[in-house]
Amino acid sequence: MKITRIETIPYAIPYLKPLRFASGEVHTAEHVLVRVHTDEGLVGTADAPPRPFTYGETQTSVIGVIERIFAPQLTGMDVLARERVHARLHRTVGNPAAKAAIDVALWDIAGQALGQPVTRLLGGYTDRMRVAHMLGFDTPERMADEAERMRDTYGITTFKVKVGRRPVRLDLDVCRALRAALGDDAELYVDGNRGWTAQEAAAALRELGTIGITLAEELCPADDVLGRQWLVRGSPVPFVADESATTPAEVTRSLLDGAATAISIKVARTGFSHSQRVLFQCDGMGAPVVMGNQIDGQLGTVCTVAFGAAHASSCARPGELSNFLDMSDDLLTEPLDITDGTLAIRNLPGLGVSIDPDRLDRYRQDQ
Repeated sequence: MKITRIETIPYAIPYLKPLRFASGEVHTAEHVLVRVHTDEGLVGTADAPPRPFTYGETQTSVIGVIERIFAPQLTGMDVLARERVHARLHRTVGNPAAKAAIDVALWDIAGQALGQPVTRLLGGYTDRMRVAHMLGFDTPERMADEAERMRDTYGITTFKVKVGRRPVRLDLDVCRALRAALGDDAELYVDGNRGWTAQEAAAALRELGTIGITLAEELCPADDVLGRQWLVRGSPVPFVADESATTPAEVTRSLLDGAATAISIKVARTGFSHSQRVLFQCDGMGAPVVMGNQIDGQLGTVCTVAFGAAHASSCARPGELSNFLDMSDDLLTEPLDITDGTLAIRNLPGLGVSIDPDRLDRYRQDQ
C-alpha cells in the first residue's frame, strides 16, 4: 500500500474562553487537518496543532513543510515502512507537529488495513484512562468554580494548575482556593511554562508542599542549567520536563543531567512512533510519565487516549484529556464523552474517527 497524496487543510475554531499561561495564550484553535491518501483508498487522519510560542510552528509553516518538502519525499512510499518514512522526515530539522501528524495518520491507515484499533497495535493495555483537567490563568474564584464544575459534571478529580505569574502569591492563592474548594481528595499539580526563576520556583514549592501538590512541571527555564539542576534536586515532588524535552535525545539529557525526574509525552509533537521511544526510555530509566495536552481538540485527544491506554506506565496516572471542552465546536461526527472521570478509547479500526464535512467547510481557512 503506497502513499499517493498528503492533504493539508487549515481550520480555526474559537475557544469559549481563552486559555492563558506563562508563555502565551490561545483564543482560537488554529490547527491543520492532515490526511494521508493511499492507492488502496484508505485515508489516514491526524491533527497538527501549531504552537508558535513553544515550538515555532504556525499554520502556514506546517502546510508549507508538508506540501513542499515532506509530501514530495514520501509520495510513493510504503505506508508500513515507518522507519524509512521517519528517516526522510528527519532530514528536515524541527517541525514536530507536522512530522507527528504524518506519523499518526500512517498508524491510522495501518489500523484500518488490519481492522484493529491503533491502541491495540500500540500495546492494548486497557480501554480507558482517568482524566486530568488543565486550568489556565484566572482569579482564584473563577478557577475554583471551573474545577468544581468539571468535578460535578464529568467526575474529574485531578487538575493541572497553570502557574508562573508574578508576584508568585497570585498562583499560590489560586492553589489554596482550589484545595479549599475541592478538599483533600482532589489531586493538584502545577505547570509554570518556564515563567519563574529557579529561586522563585523553590520558594513557591515550599508553600505548595503544604497544599499537597503531586507534580511540578517546567517551573523555570531549562537553559538556566545550574539553577534548574539545583531546583530539581530540592524538589519534594517529581519535576516534569515538557517543552524542554521534545525529542528522545532531549529526554535522555534531561533525565541524566538532573534537569527533570519525570517526562510529559505529547502525541501531537512526537506522534505514536517517537512517543513510544520516549516512553520506553522513561521506563528503562525509572522516570514516570504524564500524557500531556497540546491544547488539543477532540481528534488530538483521541490520539492521546489511544496511546496512553496502550501501555501500563502511560496510563498509571490521569492524562490531560479534557481541554477540548473549552472549544466552541469540533470536527468529529461523534463527540467524546467523559464519564465518571474517565475517557474510553475508540474501539474501531484505526483511530476510529470521522470528520464532519459540513463543520470542516464551516471552519476551514483555505476557501
